Amino acid sequence: MRVFIFDLLAYDRHFDFAKPDRYLPYPLPGEHFDPEVAARTYEEHFEIWDEMERLGYDGLGLNEHHTTPHGLMNSPNMFAALAAQRTKNLKLLMLGNLLPLHNPLRIAEELAVVDCISRGRVMAGFARGVPREYKVYNVPMSESRERFEEGMEVVRGAWTQNLFNYEGKFWKHKDISIWPRPYQQPHPSIWLPFSGSKETIEYAGKHNFNAVIASSHQGVVEDVVSYFAKCLADHGHQITPDHTCFFTDAYVAPSKAQAREEYSPYFLYFNQTLWHHGSLPSAHPAAPSAGADQAGSTFDYVRPENRPFAAMDRSKIRAMNQSDIDANLASGAYAWGEPEEVAAKLIARAEAAGSNNLLINMNVGAMPNKMFLEQVRRFGCEVLPILQAHEVKRVPVREMA
Repeated sequence: MRVFIFDLLAYDRHFDFAKPDRYLPYPLPGEHFDPEVAARTYEEHFEIWDEMERLGYDGLGLNEHHTTPHGLMNSPNMFAALAAQRTKNLKLLMLGNLLPLHNPLRIAEELAVVDCISRGRVMAGFARGVPREYKVYNVPMSESRERFEEGMEVVRGAWTQNLFNYEGKFWKHKDISIWPRPYQQPHPSIWLPFSGSKETIEYAGKHNFNAVIASSHQGVVEDVVSYFAKCLADHGHQITPDHTCFFTDAYVAPSKAQAREEYSPYFLYFNQTLWHHGSLPSAHPAAPSAGADQAGSTFDYVRPENRPFAAMDRSKIRAMNQSDIDANLASGAYAWGEPEEVAAKLIARAEAAGSNNLLINMNVGAMPNKMFLEQVRRFGCEVLPILQAHEVKRVPVREMA
């Protein structure tokens, strides 16, 4: 299996005043920003990327977020260029450029530059973003999908056509030939994060794109992969274990009890407070979820018994407490603990999903750099070799169809 580490790159200071109400004001005024903390945060994460290269990880997961301390990576292409210069082997999994918010031709050019700098290590991920970011860029959320799909046509056309012409609703280009062009021909692999939306799965299947799948519920994962396999097949493609990347949390320690003690405070801070910044209407703990995407037929492909777990419920996530973590640890829901147990859980989940790629999140909640570095080393020395020695060769849901 190929193993990637996702780096959300959070601002390395907790906002303790926000913890009692589990609410961080939005927008968070600039008076709370310390440039020295930000500079140190960047420096320390870049050093961790160097360590990932040394330890033999397959790649680095990058992201795009705006106006929030929970992710200081507002241009994944800029950070990919930095990583390309600091490393020689790490693949750069972009998750991803928020295509509806930007000029897609500029995104195509920037990714081509990074692909050349890195000699073909770009895995080009594209996403749509959350409502907060549409407000920041003054783009109507109602246009999100149209802008995304039109932007994808521009990016792929600019990458593959010697002379590119395009006329759409939002973008018009005539006689364009971008320089540089991608190092990988015809272009880097394209990845879309699946949040469960039926429309996204159908779009990826139509174009034979790859998928990053994040869900803690096994039944939902099976339904997503099964529907993706169907959509691929409907357009003459066959799903393989390399079509998908399974995204999950993991934490390695000498014991499950130590993993609980070390990781829980940061896991809770992220899930209760930090992740919801700008996505909640008030400080009240019972505030309704924003942008939960519950309506319509977007999950009608999910089996009825799994449907309650398909849509993200921010209210439920915010309500998480230590007792919930303890229950999940007791049930085996989390891949936290001794190296052999963590490796076995991750392999089992990858096999069930039929995915030969793993994207691991091991630093949420602005974990101190020393702790993050130690985790990268623990995982890299004791779990990574086991995972890389294993190969997922089948997609079970395809065989059940």
